Amino acid sequence: MLQELSIRNLAVIEGITVRFYNGFHVLTGETGAGKSIIIDALGLIVGSRGSTDMVRHGCDRAEIEAVFDLSYDHPVWAALAELGIQASRDEALLIRRELLLHGKSNARINGQSVTLTMLREVGEHLVNLHGQHEPQSLLRTEKHLEWLDQYAGDSLAAVKEGYRDQYERYQQIVRERRELEDTSRQQMQMLDMYRYQLEEIAAAKLKPGEDETLQEERGKLAYAERLSESASEAYDLLYGGKGLDVISRAITRLQDIVKYDPTTLQPIVEQLQSAYYTAEDAAFQLRDYRDSIEFNPERLARIENRLDLLHGLKRKYGETVGDIIAYKNKIQAETEKLDNREERLKELEGLERKLHSELLRQAEELSAIRKEAAKVLSVAIETELKELQMERTVFEVKLVGGDLTSQGMDSAEFLLSPNPGEPPKALSKIASGGEMSRVMLALKAIFARIDQIPVLVFDEVDTGVSGRAAQAIAEKMSRLSGQCQVFAITHLPQVACMADRQYEIRKQVTADGRTSTSVRELSEMDRVEELARMLGGVEVTEKTRHHAQEMLVLANRQKNA
Repeated sequence: MLQELSIRNLAVIEGITVRFYNGFHVLTGETGAGKSIIIDALGLIVGSRGSTDMVRHGCDRAEIEAVFDLSYDHPVWAALAELGIQASRDEALLIRRELLLHGKSNARINGQSVTLTMLREVGEHLVNLHGQHEPQSLLRTEKHLEWLDQYAGDSLAAVKEGYRDQYERYQQIVRERRELEDTSRQQMQMLDMYRYQLEEIAAAKLKPGEDETLQEERGKLAYAERLSESASEAYDLLYGGKGLDVISRAITRLQDIVKYDPTTLQPIVEQLQSAYYTAEDAAFQLRDYRDSIEFNPERLARIENRLDLLHGLKRKYGETVGDIIAYKNKIQAETEKLDNREERLKELEGLERKLHSELLRQAEELSAIRKEAAKVLSVAIETELKELQMERTVFEVKLVGGDLTSQGMDSAEFLLSPNPGEPPKALSKIASGGEMSRVMLALKAIFARIDQIPVLVFDEVDTGVSGRAAQAIAEKMSRLSGQCQVFAITHLPQVACMADRQYEIRKQVTADGRTSTSVRELSEMDRVEELARMLGGVEVTEKTRHHAQEMLVLANRQKNA
């Protein structure tokens, strides 16, 4: 459940911290008091996009923190592990979100930075937000199949996963076949050019990196005489000249006097001895290098010719020998593809037919599972609607077959007949706003048992209903809170009285002339006053207070029953 929510500098909220509990919570208050800001804050916690307009005027950032207390086996722990977020199942889950005035947003889960996408993935397991305009999502028929599949559960999910893998393979084959069929005359004419290029590159017998090796060897051969003369002269200076002799004589002179000042002179002697051996070794290396230098004009000519050939190929096919080889491999694959076009087309057509046949079989299996799930879901929703004062309503999940898609061959649509004797029709043509809200609430009640989301939020979904229907909605939310934590923003006293906890959202002007919203959990006595206000409007009388008290008593009796 959501244990605590803290908000700082969000819209008209300067700073609040609210604790929540198990059960059914309602948030009430005057219109414009800031009730929806609480819901917006919760939306930000689970990954909704924010804007700089949400930061309180005069502040550089808005901050929201939420603490969740979750069961050890809740699905969110697996989602956190998959995202690489460390979390202990024995501790509460802390989510923090910041909106900065310059437009950036920061999010942390248990102190670890996460992206907005990661936050959404985690949030999907924590909070289900149902706004006052959400019933419109019922009109989007593409969502209906998604809901039906979710209701069908694991039996359909396993078949659907296999179908999707096969469908992706099928689409790859179809794309490749179409590409081959669309091969133009110009591409076929390219085949002759590719063959000529392949022959030219193959005749060169290229080796990766050979151009660099040849450049280095050419440098040695082209300057062999100069290299030999300079190396020989350096060797003579060191070994045949005075280089080593001078160092040797210096060592001898110092060795004659080192005994008189060993502390100072002995390190110098050792340095000179080291220098002597280093210079002697260098002299020997110069001698060996001089003797290894090759004078080979014929080899130099061959290298020049080879480099000229490589230079010509580079101008056509790539900047390096490696690029030329890569180009050769590319056009060789293209050539083989064009050469084997007809044979490959036949192969692809056969494979496509085979995969299509298998997909049809899997799609029919999906359809069979969906049909059974649709019957059960229709009955379940009708049962829920009866409890929401829509006793004689007929609800139908209609499946229509069609072409193969990534979802199978089915499309689904929810149909409703609120009046006896009338055939079920599309929701957009039948349902009123109040009926749409109740259909959505029925769906939420069913799916709360399936998706294990611990927090369910309703933002004025009781708009457009009154009387017994409003009471039925309140009772449904109350029963639903036995499965998950339920929050509702409402203006209806019938809904508010059924809550286990009630919070008053109040907007006031502070001493400095700023507007600020506060949240206060109401005591039983305060609830009577708030319900009386909701019942009577501006003027609260003893009669409305008595009515409010009676509503609370009846609500407690109803919940206990």
